[in-house]
This record gives sequence, C-alpha cells and structure tokens, in this order.
Amino acid sequence: MYPLYEETGAGLCVFSKDSVHVGPHLHRALELVYVTKGSLVLGVGRELFPLEEGELGIVFPDMIHHYQVFSQRESQGCYILAEPGLCGAFGEKLLKYCPGTPKLPRERVSVEMRNALEYLERGAGKDSVAGQAYVQILLARSMPHLKMVEKKSQGEGDLVYQVVVYLAEHFREQVCLPKMARELGVSRYLLSRVFSRTFHRNFSQYVNGLRLNYACELLEHTDQSITELSLEAGFESQRTFNRVFREQFHMTPREYRKRVWGKAL
Repeated sequence: MYPLYEETGAGLCVFSKDSVHVGPHLHRALELVYVTKGSLVLGVGRELFPLEEGELGIVFPDMIHHYQVFSQRESQGCYILAEPGLCGAFGEKLLKYCPGTPKLPRERVSVEMRNALEYLERGAGKDSVAGQAYVQILLARSMPHLKMVEKKSQGEGDLVYQVVVYLAEHFREQVCLPKMARELGVSRYLLSRVFSRTFHRNFSQYVNGLRLNYACELLEHTDQSITELSLEAGFESQRTFNRVFREQFHMTPREYRKRVWGKAL
C-alpha cells in the first residue's frame, strides 16, 4: 500500500495482499479495503473501525488513516486506490465530505459489489474504462448506506496533519527529528509527544514503517535488486534494511519476495 501523499500515477491501483500494520498516512486517492480473510482494524482520525471478513472499509481522499492487525489468524484483503477523477459524479463529494462510519457490514456488500471487487482483484482494472466502471459501481452501491459529514478542517494549524504530510514527502530522504522540527517551526519535544501519544511509536519507528511499506511494494511489484530498492526506500544501507525488515516480518526481504511471487504463480 502506498503510504504517500501524491498521485498514484496510473489512476487506479489494486493489491491483494496480507494485511499488516500501516501507520497514519494520507493520499489524494479514494481507498477501499475489502477483507477477504481474517480481520483488520481501520483507524480514521482518532476512531477505530473493526473490519471482519466480507466487510468493506472506505477512506475518502485526504483523510489520515491507518491499519492495525491484532488477530493471530491470517489476515488478507483487496486494497483499491482510485483517483477522484475516476469516480465520475462522485468525485466532488469525495473531496468535500467523508463517511461518519467508513465501513459497510457484510450484509450491505451486495452481490453486484462483490462481483465488481472480484473483477478488480483479478485484474479487470487494467482496462481503464472497465476499472472506472467497477469503481463507480462500488460507490453507487455504497453511498446510500453511508452518512456523509463535512470533512474536518485539516489546515496548516493541525500539527498531526503537517507531520503526516511532511514525512510522506520526505521519508525516502535522510530525515531527522531536529530538522523536521525546524522546518515545521515547532520544538522537537512537542514533536516527540505527537509520535508517542498519537502514533504510539517513536520517530524512527514511524519513518522506518513508511520505508518498509514502500520497500514491500517494490519487492512485490518490481524486480529491482534488494540493494537498489533499500536505498530508494530511504535506508542508509542494505544491512540496516535487512535488520529492520527481519524485525518487522520475521523473514529476509529475499524470502518475502519469494513468498509473494510464489503465491502469484
């Protein structure tokens, strides 16, 4: 999953993958997550929304959100990122409003919606016209069940918002807490409290989480060497990358790639 505040380029990205912890992030795309196995917790703002198998999470553009996996069981999902331009008549509403409860229970996910999700998961979205149509079907069937509220202001005065955007733009660089504090015009001690109280991890853990998520996308979807992708993700060396990766996933990056590519065969 892209932890980036930027356009996704192709307009539509679909990933079927194991669900893992993903720290607070935001982007300009609509994000849908359909739980295909196990369970997942979607956090939007300060609220948590448990998702069970067969349920659909819906995150509108520019909303800070995160994922947590607490169950010991295997958890998997289909993740869809769609730029607002693909959403037709719904595009303007996506930018102005957001769901008060950003999930649909299993009984609200109709057969037509499950078919659209299945087609996207199987690669139908590679055809831009078909992908756009399936995304709009999902929105058309979801919207009547979602109570819309105006998005809370997330302007420059919101420090959490500034932190998420700053690190989304700079995590591949050699960032540090003092430099970030200077550029945001706040004290490093205030920033430290933001990480411990809001993100429940320290600065290094959060940045490494963004880098690991980015590196996993490269491992899964490119044939870049481990050394190249570790440096591109912002790690100072492959050795550091291997250590952090093993601590998080209990396997080497090479083993992770082999496992993912093996499932795709």
